[in-house]
Amino acid sequence: MRIKTVSIVLAGSAALATLAASPAGAATSSLPSPSVTAVLDVQKQALALGAPGALTRIDSGNSSYRISTGRADTAAGTGMDADRRFRVGSVSKSFTTVVLMQLVAEGRIDLDASANDYLPKALPDDRITVRHLLSHRSGLWDYTNDMFYYTVPGFESVRNKVFTYQELIDLSTAHKVNNEPGAAYSYSNTNFVVLGQLIENVTGVPMATQYQQRIFEPLKLKNTSYVHPNTTISGSYARGYLRQDDTTLPLVDSTEQTVSWAQSAGAVISNSVDLNRFFSALVSGKLVPQTQLQEMMSMVPVNSDGTQSYGLGLRGRTLSCGVTVYGHTGTVQGYYTYAFTTADGKRSMTSMANTSNNGTVNTVLAGTLEASFCGKGVAKADKFAPSGDEGFTEDIAPQVVRP
Repeated sequence: MRIKTVSIVLAGSAALATLAASPAGAATSSLPSPSVTAVLDVQKQALALGAPGALTRIDSGNSSYRISTGRADTAAGTGMDADRRFRVGSVSKSFTTVVLMQLVAEGRIDLDASANDYLPKALPDDRITVRHLLSHRSGLWDYTNDMFYYTVPGFESVRNKVFTYQELIDLSTAHKVNNEPGAAYSYSNTNFVVLGQLIENVTGVPMATQYQQRIFEPLKLKNTSYVHPNTTISGSYARGYLRQDDTTLPLVDSTEQTVSWAQSAGAVISNSVDLNRFFSALVSGKLVPQTQLQEMMSMVPVNSDGTQSYGLGLRGRTLSCGVTVYGHTGTVQGYYTYAFTTADGKRSMTSMANTSNNGTVNTVLAGTLEASFCGKGVAKADKFAPSGDEGFTEDIAPQVVRP
């Protein structure tokens, strides 16, 4: 394989860039070539807005681009590199969906049956189907709205705690639902916690084993793991840094945690090469049969201009060059992730910034999609900054608006 590799480390105010390249393979599609310059520009914006570091990997045919900026560990002064492991947050939802859809293909679960048919303790509304959970249309309240209403105190209160699925579900069902089942898209981590419990109840096999046997081993994802409730990340990894609600206070190192508050909704650990391989394999039909893959990739718009959509455990993003890419975003304390691929799986991209509770960084990081798939830059960071009474929300506590 002919590999084009770009490695960039930002040290202080000076950027040190090295390029080692061999001739790239033939173009895999009609897409423009990725713009390394535009990726780097996005990463620099993310750092200027408070992220200690950022990384991007683009795999396109026989070419691979690895761009990294800033620090993986601020205390040690370690530079970021694109191969480091990190917590992928809600990208885990796509892994959980693959397990679930394999069980659908095996005839063990019916997407349109009541979820209560498969759960050890019934949800309050028997009309909630498995499909509603996968598409965030169950109406179930997201318990993280309460848990992380105050970002850092909430995190510290659960950093080392171990929850059962049922404890988390009970936190949700203590609230009224957001809407009737099937009525509207309303993102909720509760949905994928319920799905984790459902999978374990149907199979009698822990999620860790399901991931390992059904995804990690078949795809040879050597840098991907699910260690819940252990708190450490093995090998070479990027530390995560959580911004406090009082932004004048220093970032909090949030690397070590059980992620038990998320489990099947957000506790997978991976790196950019494995995430690219996972999503490419998924859309290429290597993980679920075509019937189930079509279900996952049947998208419904979730924003006003239709550029963002959601299927079953899978997001769609329609970019300025007309291409729609498929994957998922991820937020977990200290990490923002974008992992997407083209419909044919021939170009895949993963980007990560090692901070969170900073919505402007998260929005800016999305610019690596345009750079990677459309070969173009985006507006400068100040175009994304909230003003006046505006604010931001994210996958953690999605109904809590931050200033």
